Amino acid sequence: MGENGYTMLVELRAENYAVIDHAIAVFGPGLNLLTGETGAGKSILVDALALLMGGKSSVEVVRHGADRAVVSCVFEATAGADSILEDNGIDAGGAEIILRREILLNGKGRVFINNQPATVSVLKLLAPELALVHAQSETLGSFDEAQQRILLDRFASLEASAATTQVADAYARWRRAAAKLEELEQGEQDRLRMVDLWSYQRKEIESATLVAGEDELLETEKRVLGNAEKLYSAAMGAFDALYEGNASAEAALRLAQKNVEELARFDAKFGEPAQQLASMRATVGDLGASLRDYAEGINASPERLAEIEDRLVALDRLKRKYGATIGDVIAFGRGVAEKLAEVEDRDDLLKQVRSELVDARAQYVRAAQGLSASRAAAAGKLARMAEAQINELAMKVRFEVRVTPQLEEAAWAAHGWDAIEYRIATNPGEPMKALDEIASGGEMSRVMLALKVSVEEGVGKVGILAANRAVTPRTLVFDEIDIGIGGRAAEAVGQKLKQLSRAQQVLCVTHLPQIAAFADQHFLIEKREEHGRTKTQVRLLDDGSRVEEVARMLSGAVVTEASQRHASQMIAASR
Repeated sequence: MGENGYTMLVELRAENYAVIDHAIAVFGPGLNLLTGETGAGKSILVDALALLMGGKSSVEVVRHGADRAVVSCVFEATAGADSILEDNGIDAGGAEIILRREILLNGKGRVFINNQPATVSVLKLLAPELALVHAQSETLGSFDEAQQRILLDRFASLEASAATTQVADAYARWRRAAAKLEELEQGEQDRLRMVDLWSYQRKEIESATLVAGEDELLETEKRVLGNAEKLYSAAMGAFDALYEGNASAEAALRLAQKNVEELARFDAKFGEPAQQLASMRATVGDLGASLRDYAEGINASPERLAEIEDRLVALDRLKRKYGATIGDVIAFGRGVAEKLAEVEDRDDLLKQVRSELVDARAQYVRAAQGLSASRAAAAGKLARMAEAQINELAMKVRFEVRVTPQLEEAAWAAHGWDAIEYRIATNPGEPMKALDEIASGGEMSRVMLALKVSVEEGVGKVGILAANRAVTPRTLVFDEIDIGIGGRAAEAVGQKLKQLSRAQQVLCVTHLPQIAAFADQHFLIEKREEHGRTKTQVRLLDDGSRVEEVARMLSGAVVTEASQRHASQMIAASR
C-alpha cells in the first residue's frame, strides 16, 4: 500500500511503443504529474496504461523498425484483484501484480499477468480494482453505466451495505424460483414422454428385485457349479490322503504316536513329542472331516447353473443401461422414482413454486425500491456537489444524476433495477445530455475529476455507513485535463487534483505550470535525437529541475530569472 493507505501503480514501462524506444517511470503516492513539450509523448504513456487495463490495441503503436511493442506495469496487489486472478486460474504474485502486453506487427498480441499467459478479458476484469484511465483516446470508455452506478453507490456508502445485500439475495431467490417454474412448465408432450421413459425404467429396475453385491456372489457360485466334478474329486482325494486311505497321513501319525509313547515310558524327554503327534492327528482329523463335508455338499445341478447364468445376463444388461455396479443401478432406480413422484405431484408442486415466485418477486420489489430511494436521495446531493466542483474548473454547467427504476423484469439484476445516468448541459440554454455526448476529452476529464473529488468529500457525510466507508483502491489517471483553461481555473484544477491525491494515487498529464506546481512527483517527458532517430525518455525531476521545468512552462523556450522566481514561488505556495 502507498503511505496514504491506498493501492497504487508502482512502475510503468514501454518499449518500441509509438515514439518511445524504451521508457520507465517509477511512480509514488500522491499526485504524479507528467509534463513536456508538445509531441514529446506524454499522452502516449497514458494510452499505454489504458492498453494494460484492457483497451483496444492497434499495430500502429509499434515503433517503426520494430517487430513488436511491449508495455508493462507493476501495481500493488489488492484482495479483490487476487480473487479475480484465482477465479481465472492465475497465481497471485504476492504483494504485487505484474501486467504485460505485447502488440505484434502482424496484428496479433499476447497478455501476461504475473508472467503467466492471460487474456485481455482478464485485464478488463482487473481494471476496476487497479486504475481508472481517462485518456483522450478513450473519453467514456471506462465510465459506462455500470461505473456510474458504482460511483453513486460509493458516494452513498451503499457498497456491501445491508440494502445492496438484501437486493442481491432477493434477486437470487427470485431467479431460482423462476427457473424452477420454467422447468416445471416445459411442454406437456416432453413431460409425457419423460414420464413414459421413467415409468419403464422404474418398472424394469424394481421387477429385478436387486440386491447390492449379488452379482459377485453369483459369479462365485457359478464357478463352483461349473467345476463341481473337479472340486468333488479334489476334495475326496485330499480326504483319502489325509484320513481314509490305507497309507493316509492319519494312519502314519497314529503309528508314529504309538511308538513315541512307548519310548516315553522309558525316557521322559519323548513325552512332549508324543503330545505333539496327538495334536497333529486331531488337526488332520478335523481337516479331513471338513473336506468330506465340502465334497458331500457340492451340488452339481445343471438347472441351478442355468438359473445363475440367466440371472447374471439380466444383471449385466441392467448395469450396461443404468450403472457400473448393482448399487449404481439401485441408486438410479431411486432417482427415477423421485422424479416420477415429483411429476405425479406436479400440480401441487406448481402451486407451491408459483406461490414462492410471487413471494420472491415481492421481496425483490421491496428491496429494490428501498435501494432506489437511497440512490435517489444520494443522487441529488452528488449532482449538487459535482456541479459546484465542475463550475470551479472553468466550466459553466448544469449537472444531474438520474436514477430511473426499470420495473420490467427483464431489467432486474443483482445490483437492483435502477438505470443510473449522469447528464450535463455544458452551455446555458442547452438541454441536458448524457455524459458520453460531451465532445471534448478535456471537458470529460474535468467532469471526472470533479465527480471523484465530490465522492471523496462525501465520505463521512453521505449514507449511514459513511463513517466506515473504505477508500476506493484505484489509481486515477487524467489526460489533457487542462484544455481550454488557465489562470485561477488552472490553479483550482491543481488544488482539486492535490485534494484527490490524498486518498488515491493520481497521474495527470498537464501543460499548465499552475497545475504542475502541485506535483508530489514531477516527471518530464522529453524527446532527443540519437543516431538519426527520435527517442522519448521519462525523467523524474528533483527540486531544482522542477523549478526549471515550471519556469519553462511559464515563459516558453527561454527561461528567465523572473520565470524561475515565479516558478519557485508557485511550488512553495502549493505546499
